[in-house]
Amino acid sequence: MVFRASILGAAAGGGLPQWNCGCQNCNLARRGEIPAQSQSSVAVSANGADWAILNASPDIRDQMARTPPLHPTDLRVSPLKSVLLTNGDIDHVAGLLTLREQQPFNLFATHDIHEVIAANPIFSALKPDIVIRRTIALNQPFELVTGVEATLFAVPGKVPLYLEGDEVQTDLEGEQTVGVHLKTDAHDVFYIPGCSALKPDLRGRLDGADMVMFDGTLWQDDEMLAAGLSQKTGNRMGHMSMSGPDGSMAAFDGLNIGRKVYVHMNNSNPVLRPASDERAQAEATGWTIAQDGMEIAL
Repeated sequence: MVFRASILGAAAGGGLPQWNCGCQNCNLARRGEIPAQSQSSVAVSANGADWAILNASPDIRDQMARTPPLHPTDLRVSPLKSVLLTNGDIDHVAGLLTLREQQPFNLFATHDIHEVIAANPIFSALKPDIVIRRTIALNQPFELVTGVEATLFAVPGKVPLYLEGDEVQTDLEGEQTVGVHLKTDAHDVFYIPGCSALKPDLRGRLDGADMVMFDGTLWQDDEMLAAGLSQKTGNRMGHMSMSGPDGSMAAFDGLNIGRKVYVHMNNSNPVLRPASDERAQAEATGWTIAQDGMEIAL
């Protein structure tokens, strides 16, 4: 079987351009001078017919419309067989409301993430006898979709913004932020759209993978402060930056990984400009910058 990944959305929450942002990237995207990007989501398949979507972006309707393999194959017959959530962030769960049209599929998540969904009655629009909510324990393999075995594992991160209290821990390791190991008969792929640190155990887990799709939110930790866009650093948001001695490019150095792909880029990230020096630096270290519509086959 050929493992296929379709990048439905390459941007972080808000997309590119973000509706209320007048930063350089957003203005360039509005003028069509750089590609616009929708919010974080990836579709995967091992047979090209049955698909799973990793994280339900608020842009999921348009994303699926732009992706022919996800189009209905008959009257109310969809190739979408399952949705998996890696956290409870709005940009990863809001799209579930678009999928409320009496269409059966499996909804996979940890207990903690399912609790976030269950606590908001609006998600009852996905009737539980049609959309089956399946609770997945960490480090326990399960069939995500035909030909694809998945295993969820904890990565350092934080609770969603709307659940933050007075004190915020950004390196929590539990069920609130997970990575996904996708395994077929021939390939090992990892999807980690949110991660605040690449600790030794995680490096060991990723070493030897055929592909890793990894958190590319910011180029540098103080990026949004320097641009006057926010008072938060990347670390405060629970994301590892790309550059610098503590960045992901340095952390991945020396790992044997077939293909490295950055996903979940914030609208401020200069790598979203194809001609930027920062993009050239990332590509020189072996990274691919995801973009909407990108198709990857292994």
